[in-house]
Formats: sequence, C-alpha cells, structure tokens
Amino acid sequence: MRKLLVLGFVGLLAQLIDGSLGMAYGVTSSTLLLAAGVAPAAASAAVHFSEIGTSLVSGISHAKFGNVDWRTVGILALPGFVGAFAGATFLVSLDGDAAKPWVAGLLLGLGAYVIYRFIALGGARPTFKPRPSVGFLAPMGLVGGALDSIGGGGWGPVGTTSLLSSGRLEPRKVIGSIDTSEFVVAVGGSLGFLLALGSAGIEWEIVIALLAGGVIAAPIAAWLVRILPARVIGVAAGGLIVVTNARTILLSVGASEAQAWTIVGGLAIAWGTAIAWAVKEERRARALEAAAAATAGEEDRVLAQA
Repeated sequence: MRKLLVLGFVGLLAQLIDGSLGMAYGVTSSTLLLAAGVAPAAASAAVHFSEIGTSLVSGISHAKFGNVDWRTVGILALPGFVGAFAGATFLVSLDGDAAKPWVAGLLLGLGAYVIYRFIALGGARPTFKPRPSVGFLAPMGLVGGALDSIGGGGWGPVGTTSLLSSGRLEPRKVIGSIDTSEFVVAVGGSLGFLLALGSAGIEWEIVIALLAGGVIAAPIAAWLVRILPARVIGVAAGGLIVVTNARTILLSVGASEAQAWTIVGGLAIAWGTAIAWAVKEERRARALEAAAAATAGEEDRVLAQA
C-alpha cells in the first residue's frame, strides 16, 4: 500500500511539472520506476498506459483555459502515434544508451537557446512568428513519438523544446498543444507495448497509481500555464531542459556521479536565479505599461477639458 501511495505521489508530481512546463512526466516516472527495479520495457509501458488518462485530463484542462492550438495538435497527432507505435513494437529491444548523449546534447543546446531568447528580451514583451508549418511539425512528431516509447519519455522534451525555440507559438500554447497531442502518442505507444509484451507484461497496479496522482495534478498545472507570463514559462522550461540533460552528457564524457551532481546543482541554482530575474522583468514591464496607460489617460483627459 505504501508503495502505491508513493507511486501516486510520483504521478502527481510528474504531471504537475509536465502540465506546467510541457515535459518530464515520462522522464520523472520512468526514472523512479527503473530505480525501483522495474524492467525498462515494463516501466515505459506503465508510464504510457497511465499517460492515456493523465494526458486526456490534461488536454481537456488546457483546452478549458485556452492553452491549445488545435491546428498544431491535428498535425502532430498522426506522426506522433506512428512514431510511438513503431518505437514500442520494433525499437523496444534496441539499446538506446549510445544515442542518449547525442539527443541530450541537442536538447541542451535548444534549451539554452530558449533561455537566451527570453532573457535577451530585456524589458520587452515576447513576440511570435506565424504558426509552425506541416513540414516542421510532422517530422518532429515522428521522432518525438519514437523516442517517447524507447526511453519512457521524449515527447515533451523534443516537442516543447523544438516549438519554444522556433518562436512560432507562445509558451502556454506550446505546452497546452504538446500535452493535448500526447494523448494520441500515449495510445500509440500503449498499443505497441500490448503487441510486444502482452497484457501480462503490464504492471497494472503501477499504472493505476500513476494515473490517480496525474489526474489530480492535471487541472492545477493547466491553470498555472494560463496565468503565468510567457517570459517566466519560457525561462522555466528552458532551464528544466538544460538541467535534466546536463547529467546525461557529463556522465557520457567520463565525469563521476559526484562531479555530475555538483555541476547539475550549480546549474539548478542558476536556473532558479534566471526564473527570479524573469519574474522581476515581467513585473517591471507591467509597471511600465501601467505608467504609459496612466499617462495616456491623463493626456486624453486634458485634451477633453480643453
């Protein structure tokens, strides 16, 4: 019973992070399941089955708060489904360890760019280009879906990072669209795992525990995305990408666990500092806007009296 409660809390925490920043449900849950001794394929399967429920509730919640760009979701859905199904059925037996440092390096670079993009704004408000094209979204969905099944997590890191760095959707739309389309990815991956492992290979108690915690957290996370400014979400998401991928890269180049965690700890402190700066800049921008509005109102009043 205690184990199920702990897993429920894991699901709650993972979905709170995922629903707020567009990534980390699969990575967080899979990491803890593997640490508990669950086989990689079984852990990824449990995560995907629980994501069917959590991503459905998350998508509904994001839609309710206006965080979803349905065109993006529609384009991502089919490639994501195909990639996840293929990853679960044909690629589940492959050793993905050799590719992890390269994928982590790419994501870290994109994450650093996301942080730079929002920090470089200074006191200005972020602006966004036209929505992403089919040629951009379809390959991203295919790769993200496959990586999601192979590693137990990857849809959020690939999708959220790519869309944020493209500057073609505001952060809350990025997160809401990625979380909503994740439902289709979870279904594709789950069907693949059923085919590859059979129902006997699925740890249903783990699935239910993760699902229960995730369903509770999903509406809260969607509400947070609705009220948080784009600058704060962008810096928070970019920092999470950098921090979570730095350890993988450090270990791959020969750093010890102690060295890796020391550097990651330093990056986490810098991440927190960047978020605090983003909040400060957002308050400053709002104060300047309020002052400009007050000045314009006073000028209109004087002209009206004249």
